[in-house]
Amino acid sequence: MNTVPEIIQGGMGIGVSNWRLARAVSSRGHLGVVSGTAVESLFVRRLQDGDEGGHLRRAMAAFPSPEVAADALRRYFLPDGRAPGAPYRMLPMYRLGASRARERITILANFVEVWLAREGHDGPVGINLLTKVQLPNLAALYGAMLAGVGFVLMGAGIPRDIPGVLDAFAEGRPASLRLEVEGLSAGRDVRATFDPVDYFAPPPALERPAFLAIVASNSLATMLARKASGRVDGFVIEGPTAGGHNAPPRGAAVLNERGEPVYGDRDVVDLEKMRELGLPFWLAGGTGSPQALDAARAAGAAGIQVGTLFAYAEESGLADDLKRSVLEHVARGEVDVFTDPQASPTGYPFKVVRWPADPAAGEPERTRLCDIGGLRVPYEQPDGRIGYRCAAEPVDAYVTKGGRLEDTEGRRCLCNALMANVGHAQVRDDGRVESSLITSGDDLKALGVFLQGRSSYSAEAVLRYLEG
Repeated sequence: MNTVPEIIQGGMGIGVSNWRLARAVSSRGHLGVVSGTAVESLFVRRLQDGDEGGHLRRAMAAFPSPEVAADALRRYFLPDGRAPGAPYRMLPMYRLGASRARERITILANFVEVWLAREGHDGPVGINLLTKVQLPNLAALYGAMLAGVGFVLMGAGIPRDIPGVLDAFAEGRPASLRLEVEGLSAGRDVRATFDPVDYFAPPPALERPAFLAIVASNSLATMLARKASGRVDGFVIEGPTAGGHNAPPRGAAVLNERGEPVYGDRDVVDLEKMRELGLPFWLAGGTGSPQALDAARAAGAAGIQVGTLFAYAEESGLADDLKRSVLEHVARGEVDVFTDPQASPTGYPFKVVRWPADPAAGEPERTRLCDIGGLRVPYEQPDGRIGYRCAAEPVDAYVTKGGRLEDTEGRRCLCNALMANVGHAQVRDDGRVESSLITSGDDLKALGVFLQGRSSYSAEAVLRYLEG
């Protein structure tokens, strides 16, 4: 495995860990990471907003299939941006056996994000993908590898098949992923497949990136180290204080007085057992300080992964007005991070930031609509066909598809909310604009120690702070 620096910048989606942030971190010799989650939907929205600075088009000119780039420009690029109040043109939602055109956009978007993050320096660049967002991952990985990604980081599930996929793509061979399908008949195996020869003939030889699995337990790390489909190069150990999705508690489902899941001793990863695996590991979740880096070194870790500090850096994709508002209230001690057991359609606990000036607070309840579909899950229909449902879609539709009514309670459309977080909110027919939903780790509340009177800061400032 390539030498990995002590500091990994967290891969925060949708679009928070963008190419600008990753490039700023990587150019200083640490591991900058782009988020591949729904990046193809973000990519076409950026094109429709005029591609300010021409960065996307510059990367598209380097894509090894010029006709694919030209077709994307023809379909989505608006030189003057969208008209005021105009909605974005949407991509079709992913499904098993997605069209070649849909997969080409996914390949291209991931190529562009990684290519831009790598531009102008020799530092390492990684991509973060969610195992639970199953269907786009093969095309996303291939696009990232075409751009020379050095590391792949994946959690939110069991990424057992991914190392073998990376091996196959490096050699130009087809690869497949076994899909988790709800209600699947015993003995049935459903797979997503991807063959490079369908897009490039002959497929180019590619560098095999290192694979870092994001885990929350010793047992998962041990299983992956021994039984994954190929080489696992290390682990990121993410605790329940990290932002975004958290692993559910391993014990009985108990909520505290605030209504948050209660984590206990069973959720603490045994670092001695991690050391016994003989693979490097990094600690994540509440590690955004030089003291945490020192503690990680002392525990035998290779270093730390930091998300929240980087999420509010000038280079991150989080919308500037949201950054300013949250940081102003952090400085006054007026932010709260709530671990919501219901917000995510996945059923995983999800961190939600609350602060007095949240522009989404007090807005009327959103009319349910699923049109990005990143968190839809496949399920087996009575006739054996594969359908798709999301617990945040319209309740009647979800129940009609066999979903449980109780699973819809409190669910939020994370796809549209996270797109709004980075300044690309969809406009609805009635003129309403999708609302944001900010997520951060628990250590957001301690960010004032780092700010020390600053209202903004750079990724370089974060690295200098962490390096001591």
